[in-house]
Amino acid sequence: MSIETTITRAWQRQAVWLWLLLPVSWLYGFITLLRRQAYKAGLLSSYRAPIPVMVIGNISVGGSGKTPLIIALVSYLQKKGVKVGVISRGYGGDTSQMPALVSATSLPHIVGDEPCLIAHMTGAAMAVCPNRQQAIAALLKAEPDLQLIIADDGLQHYALNRDIEWIVVDAARGFGNKQLLPTGFLREPMSRLEGANVIYHEKPSTDLTQTSRSSNKIQSTDRLTMHLQADELQRLWNHTSSTAQLNSVKPTNNSRVHAVSGIGYPQRFFDTLGSIGFEVVGHPYPDHYDFGLSELLQYSDYPIVVTSKDAVKIRALLSAYTAAQSLSDEYIELVSRLWVLPVTAILSDSCYDTLDEQLKTLGIQSDTDISIKTT
Repeated sequence: MSIETTITRAWQRQAVWLWLLLPVSWLYGFITLLRRQAYKAGLLSSYRAPIPVMVIGNISVGGSGKTPLIIALVSYLQKKGVKVGVISRGYGGDTSQMPALVSATSLPHIVGDEPCLIAHMTGAAMAVCPNRQQAIAALLKAEPDLQLIIADDGLQHYALNRDIEWIVVDAARGFGNKQLLPTGFLREPMSRLEGANVIYHEKPSTDLTQTSRSSNKIQSTDRLTMHLQADELQRLWNHTSSTAQLNSVKPTNNSRVHAVSGIGYPQRFFDTLGSIGFEVVGHPYPDHYDFGLSELLQYSDYPIVVTSKDAVKIRALLSAYTAAQSLSDEYIELVSRLWVLPVTAILSDSCYDTLDEQLKTLGIQSDTDISIKTT
C-alpha cells in the first residue's frame, strides 16, 4: 500500500495518530499564510491575463466533483455563445512537452487524464502547463477570440490573478478533522471560504430538490449547490467485434460488479453505483493512478465498472496495445467486462444565475440568451 493511500484512508477514518503531525500542519499553515499575504502585498508578482479568468478549485485534497462541474459550465457557456477556453496544470502529464494544447485525441500520459476528459466531453479549446501564464499564452495564440478562460484547479496558484473564483466543497465528505495538511486534508483553512462563492456538492435529495434531466438543472434555495447524476453504463471499448464482447450483457440492477477507481474520493463512486442498485465490490486506488491492463485481469469474476476519468487512461492503454499487436484471448475477455459510468453535474438555478451576473459585471456578452431553468 502506498503512502498516499495510507494517509488518505487515515483521513477518512480520522485516525488518532494523525494528531502527531500537528506541528507540521502548523508550519504548513504559517508558510501558506505568508505566501498568500506576499501576493496580496505585491511582494510576489501575479499575472493578469488579457481576458477574464474564472478559477474553480477546492480547499481540500481529493475529489470534490470539480471536473464534472467544469464540463457542465463549459457546455452551458457554449450554448450561450460565450467563447470559453480551459487551462489546467496537466497533472500526470509530461511537463517536458508543456505548454501543450489539448484535443479530443490527446493522450493522458502527455497532458493528464482530467484535461483529456474535459476536451473530449466539451470540445473546448484547452491548454495545460504548471505555469498557468504559459498555458494562457499558448491558448490565446491558438484561439485569440476567446472571451473567458476557466482555470481547472489553481485555487492556491496565486501567481495567477482571477476575476471569478468558485470553491467546490464536498458536503457529504465534509472537512474531516478540519486540520491542514498533513494532520487533515485541508490545503487552506476553512476561513478561506468566508465571502467566497462556495458550491456545495451534495447528494441528490428528493425532499430538497426537483431534478430535470433535460434541463440539467435543479431547483433549490439561493445556496449554490450541485450534485452528480449517474448516466447509463457504457462500454469502455468498442473497437473489437469478438464473440466475447458481442455476447457480454450490460450489468443490471442488483448484480455484483467490481468498482475500480483511481479518483480523489473513490467512495463517492462506490456510493453512486450502490445508489442505482449495484452490489459493489470496491477497489480504491490513489488519485490519477496509472492502471495496467494486466492489473485489471485479477477482477475476473464480475463486470468491471470504472469512472470516466479512469476510462480515459484505460482506453489509451488499449489503443497502444492494439496498435502493436492483436488482443489476446484473456484481454478480449477483459474488454468484454469493462464498463464506464458517466456522471453529469446538475447545478442549482442559483449557480447559473450567479455566473450570469458575474459575466455581466465583466462585460462578457453572449450571442444567445438561453434559459435552462426548470419549471
